[in-house]
Amino acid sequence: MDGNGRWAKERGKERIYGHFEGVESVRAVMEAGVEWKIPYISFFAFSEENWGRPEAEVSALMDLMGRAMLQELDTFNAHDVRFMVLGNRDRLSEALKADIDQVTAATAGNRGLTMILFLSYSGQWDILQAAEKMAHDLINHPGQAVRPEDLSRHLVTAGIPDPDLLIRTSGEKRISNYLLWQTAYTEFVFTDTLWPDFRREAFRQALEEFASRDRRFGKIK
Repeated sequence: MDGNGRWAKERGKERIYGHFEGVESVRAVMEAGVEWKIPYISFFAFSEENWGRPEAEVSALMDLMGRAMLQELDTFNAHDVRFMVLGNRDRLSEALKADIDQVTAATAGNRGLTMILFLSYSGQWDILQAAEKMAHDLINHPGQAVRPEDLSRHLVTAGIPDPDLLIRTSGEKRISNYLLWQTAYTEFVFTDTLWPDFRREAFRQALEEFASRDRRFGKIK
């Protein structure tokens, strides 16, 4: 969800103003996903590298995310949305972790759209922590053959389908350490639209472009 800071700067506002407006785009995309019966939508909200940003901005972002989760709880339940947060929780505050746990538990029984917020996440970190867990398995079962699915079941996304489509906003054309293992055959859509302007119509256009793709997964159709 890139471009919040630039969106705010273009309007003579502080960067955090763009993050507030970005929350509205999250809501718009989520509600469209519910209507269009998309089973999973994930949002890359904060990477491990983002901890290197100015302390004031990081603090404001964490506060915003905690408050937004709680404020949206009734909306999640009204739309039958299951809410999840995935990433490295070690650097999150106890207050934010409590907010995450509260909203996760309150929506755990919902069976519509699963909304995943990737927070303090890094694809490299995810692969490393999965490899470490797999190494312990191999110590207990020496000589066992290793398959790709053995690592997949130790990733934080275990039990969640690999993404079909990744949308990158604001004109950037890189993966930025996001779901490195899981996006092996994901389709990419790049748009110049800044995230605060990415609403229902922009989402629909990205889905239409995805629908026009010929997905062969390395095989011949």
